Amino acid sequence: MDFIDTFTNPTFLVTILTAICAFATVLTIAMPMLAQDRMNHRMRTMAVERDKMRAERLAEMAARDRQGRLRQTPTGFMQQIVKALNLHKILDTEDLRDRLKRAGLRGQAPLVAFMFFRVAAPAIFFVVAVIYLFLLNILDYPPLIKLMMALAAAFLGSYAPSLFIENLIQKRQQSIKLAFPDALDMLLICVQSGMSVEAAFAKVSKEVAGQSLELAEELSLTTAELSYLQDRRQAFDNLGKRTGIPGVKAVTTALIQAERYGTPVGQALRVMAKENRDIRQSEAEKKAASLPPKLTVPMVLFFLPVLFIIILFPAAIRYWEWA
Repeated sequence: MDFIDTFTNPTFLVTILTAICAFATVLTIAMPMLAQDRMNHRMRTMAVERDKMRAERLAEMAARDRQGRLRQTPTGFMQQIVKALNLHKILDTEDLRDRLKRAGLRGQAPLVAFMFFRVAAPAIFFVVAVIYLFLLNILDYPPLIKLMMALAAAFLGSYAPSLFIENLIQKRQQSIKLAFPDALDMLLICVQSGMSVEAAFAKVSKEVAGQSLELAEELSLTTAELSYLQDRRQAFDNLGKRTGIPGVKAVTTALIQAERYGTPVGQALRVMAKENRDIRQSEAEKKAASLPPKLTVPMVLFFLPVLFIIILFPAAIRYWEWA
């Protein structure tokens, strides 16, 4: 009875309710502070992780730069073959150098290697085809047909270096296209905050390294050219030529005009950033619009037969049972 009387005592009930209200008040005040502390801790953790990833990407880019500098001297055997056949006079053109730059291959070594394999690849393909067709005798064809197949392999080998370079160019351009709109937005923010164009390019090249090493490399090279070239417009023009992307060329043209006529760089970058976002959206819409024609053949080949089987097969079974 004393226990029940205690819990039914109004004074005790008021005390309990007051304690609960006080605890709820303290908890309500303390929870946002604790949540803010957890959020700050999470943000600090994310910042440390982001800096770590950026440092790793920058170290990888620096290692690639050092490796590229070590490869500036062509190998002796390739250099001797190229000089002996006088391939510089035959194959060394401005268009070839531009293609190698767009592929990210700079210096004399990639040029010598390309010219060497342009001559050696047909012979290598021909020898491999002869070994495969004549010595191993894998295919049972007349000798004349085998010889024609070996010559066809040599013909394909003459295009192998060019196809390899084109593949590198496409991969590099795709990486730059994906990261360039975000880099342009960051460049606009840096310029509007009061940075010079050189400092903005240097800052963006570090920030975008985690997304695209290729674009970071091009922006770093442009920063160096802006520092030592007498004509800054040449640095912008070189960036457009090295990438070979229409969107980048449009931005470099706008920067050249802003440099020539003294118009605000931020205004030009704002217009080009909007145009790049519109281009990216139009490309996404174009890909979405092209999906129905691409899905027609898979639908006819894979979905419709299964659908017909599901619909007609039970009726066919019943018909057979009835018959």
